[in-house]
Amino acid sequence: MKLHTLKPAEGSTKTNKRLGRGQGSGGSTAGRGHKGAQSRSGYAKKSGFEGGQMPLQRRVPKFGFKNNNKEYFKAINLDILEGVASKANTGALTLQVLIENGLVGKNDKVKVLGRGELKAKVTVEAHAFSASATQAIEKAGGTATTVK
Repeated sequence: MKLHTLKPAEGSTKTNKRLGRGQGSGGSTAGRGHKGAQSRSGYAKKSGFEGGQMPLQRRVPKFGFKNNNKEYFKAINLDILEGVASKANTGALTLQVLIENGLVGKNDKVKVLGRGELKAKVTVEAHAFSASATQAIEKAGGTATTVK
C-alpha cells in the first residue's frame, strides 16, 4: 500500500447533482417540484410549521402558571452544615464557604432548614432560616445571620 494508490471505498463517495444548470442537470424544476412557495426563491419555512397540519405547540393543551416574583431558595439542612463545619474548621459558615464546598451555586439564595443536629458553635450566614434551624443554631451556641 502506497500513498498514491489510496482511494475511498467503493460506493462511499458520490458526486452532487448540479441543479439549476439547464435541462441535462435535473430538469426545469431542479428537484423542487412544481409551483408553490417551496419552489420559489426567498422561501423560508417558519419554525414549527408542519405543512398546514395543526402544529404541536397548538395541539398540546396549555396549563399552569409561572410566578416571576417568587423567590426560590436552595435548602441546606443542619446535618449538612455540621459536616461542613467539622471539615472547614472555621467558626463562620459564610455563603462563600458553602459555595467553595459545592453545596450551593454563586447565584443561589440559601435557606437553612432544621433537619438533623448541629453540635458545632458556628456563625451561619444565609438568606433565610426556618424557626427550628435558628433555634438549633442558637442552642449550640452559634448565631444565625440573615444576608440580603
